[in-house]
Amino acid sequence: MARSYLTELDLTPEESLAILADADRMKAQRKDGAHRTDLAGKHVAVYFEKPSVRTRISFTVGVHELGGQVVELTAGNTKLGHGEELEDFARVVSGYVHLFVARVFSQQSLRDMAATATIPVINALSDERHPCQALADVMAIREKVGRIEGVKFVYVGDGNNVAASTGLLAAALGADVYVCSPDGYRLPDGIMAEAQGLKGRLTQLTDPREVVKGADVLYTDTWISMGQEAEAEGRRKIFKDYRITEAMVAEAGPQAWVMHCLPAVREEEIEKSVMYGAQSAIWDQAENRLHAQKALMRFLMSGA
Repeated sequence: MARSYLTELDLTPEESLAILADADRMKAQRKDGAHRTDLAGKHVAVYFEKPSVRTRISFTVGVHELGGQVVELTAGNTKLGHGEELEDFARVVSGYVHLFVARVFSQQSLRDMAATATIPVINALSDERHPCQALADVMAIREKVGRIEGVKFVYVGDGNNVAASTGLLAAALGADVYVCSPDGYRLPDGIMAEAQGLKGRLTQLTDPREVVKGADVLYTDTWISMGQEAEAEGRRKIFKDYRITEAMVAEAGPQAWVMHCLPAVREEEIEKSVMYGAQSAIWDQAENRLHAQKALMRFLMSGA
């Protein structure tokens, strides 16, 4: 069966580090105008149940830069949910293309696809996990801090799919991860169970002020994700004290880098001055989606 990437822990720490090293090399080579042909003659299907900007662009450009071709699928141009089952869809698509990338609502949809697909399936985002974002995040941390092992990583906000994936990957590679969320919005118990036995630690807290001092990374995400618009006003009240501000960055110290997976609501979960400040790693983080995903595709297509 083909190797898939549905969660960040589907790779061993050694494999993740190898992919990140490859991403570093390709990022440097891209600046020199180097071209690769790893996906020459190959086709990659990208399927979107949700609208996308960074995921769509980074995967499309990444496939092209590796010499491959993209077939874009959506809920609107397929029969999924309107007469065709996920398992059948995945089996048929496997006969046409060499790699399947899916951005979906349900993590179970990805499991069902991978169960019958005969090609690698990549999770480009689900309600539970965002492992491609996690790779890009750790790549940015290594660039800015110089390492991942022993890094003090403080996440402030909703214990969502990004908090889960980046938190677990960083902990797997030896970071000390603190996820600070209000009651009722913490990481699921299942995520905390997966964190047991990792090289680093993943700890949940309610008050970020307990751990912000000395942080190497301060990370946040939007308070209102796609599909949560009806909860917007209530969430704004609940998360009002979970913002990355200039004062929080100052408390962390001059070594702290600020991260956000985007899109951001400026002056809500993060102050504009922080986003565009000297300690922001947000734009490197966003660019790294391209390089990390190229390295991931190379790894999966190698049959590793």
